[in-house]
Amino acid sequence: MNQTYMKEKPVFPLILTMSLPMVLSMLVNALYNIVDSYFVAQISEEAMTALSLVYPLQNLVTAIGVGFGIGINAAVAYYLGAQRTGDAEKSFSQGLFLSAVHGIILTLGCICVMPLFLRLFTSSETVISYGLGYSNVVFLFSVVITVEVTYEKLFQAVGMMKVSMISMLVGCVVNIILDPLFIFGAGFIPAMGVEGAALATGIGQAATLVIYLVIYRRVELPVKFRLIRNSLLDRKICKRLYGVGIPATLNLALASLLITALNRILSGFSQMYVLILGIYYKLQTFIYLTANGIVQGIRPLVSYNYGAGRNDRVRSIHKTALFLGLVIMAVGTGLCMIIPDQIIGLFTHSPETARAGALALRIISCGFIVSTVSVMTSGTFEGLGKGLPSLMISLIRYIAIIPIAFVLSLLFGAVGVWHAFWVTELIAAGVSIILFFYSFPLKQ
Repeated sequence: MNQTYMKEKPVFPLILTMSLPMVLSMLVNALYNIVDSYFVAQISEEAMTALSLVYPLQNLVTAIGVGFGIGINAAVAYYLGAQRTGDAEKSFSQGLFLSAVHGIILTLGCICVMPLFLRLFTSSETVISYGLGYSNVVFLFSVVITVEVTYEKLFQAVGMMKVSMISMLVGCVVNIILDPLFIFGAGFIPAMGVEGAALATGIGQAATLVIYLVIYRRVELPVKFRLIRNSLLDRKICKRLYGVGIPATLNLALASLLITALNRILSGFSQMYVLILGIYYKLQTFIYLTANGIVQGIRPLVSYNYGAGRNDRVRSIHKTALFLGLVIMAVGTGLCMIIPDQIIGLFTHSPETARAGALALRIISCGFIVSTVSVMTSGTFEGLGKGLPSLMISLIRYIAIIPIAFVLSLLFGAVGVWHAFWVTELIAAGVSIILFFYSFPLKQ
């Protein structure tokens, strides 16, 4: 395969070609999250609350898989851009092995810690029972997630974005079909409740992995898994993978810490607010996962052009990504401002919860548009292989918000937590602009 088009094709159509497949797959993935939550909400508010409490650890598993996958993606694309195919193959081979190890550790760790974790936030035995039933099934698929993401990032690194789109679409469609069948039962399929929702999720992820493996074996790739001596032990490669992978993982995993901390604050007012926060984080995936499709599209382009010494194109890619991200965030803001009652009403039958949730959506969405700056700049840093500036941006978005939310909650109650979102996004955007112009060495 020839990837030279990454440094030759005009930037705007190139980004559209690379990003649109990922945007579409992210939209379907987000739709799955919403549909999944909709069906679980039909069981009871306790079931939905349980999934909200499990979500931080579930997000942690995804964060580690995707974060390390970003390290693999950046390394493979960089070495291909530098015409070092051997190192690109070593990066993928070593990354695949380490991803499987990460998945095994996550399976054991999450299942063991979950009983204690749930009791930190609720004394309701019903909620705890739902949470354990869901988590004990969903975490069994952690290895599937980490290995699946490795193949996803390989195909993205070589510019085959449509493969990622097709594979993810298949998994999401399988999820959506199986959710109501496994949750409520049909014919010979018994009603499994929240365990059914978890099983449908796992089978969907496994379906995505199967598609990746089939395509991997059938197409010609410049990078293949090679079980050769030192392919799993090369310290230089390992350092590069974790140099980007660890900050990228922290970028994604910080959301788990944030949700956990906010759940702790909100549970002091009412379990209703914990439920609203859980609903919001399911809904915001529709916006931020779509924007992440742009990030996934530009990341290999940034890596390849940086490796090829085309810094002028890196700057142009970043500017174009900002524009596309602004369009997505503007649409999300409009929906949350115009029809928040209808959106929240999909997940609760309580008028009080619906009213409080609609107010939360309106307030939080004030920060969507400005967050484009930090989201796209962070993705550009990851493509450059510079994880530290990206991590600094995420630390502001996901850590600085916690004390801000705590202080505002003392002044305004639970509503103060919602205001903390847009306040923090303003701060993060300012820091991102500073880092963009002064921290990464594009002008040489």
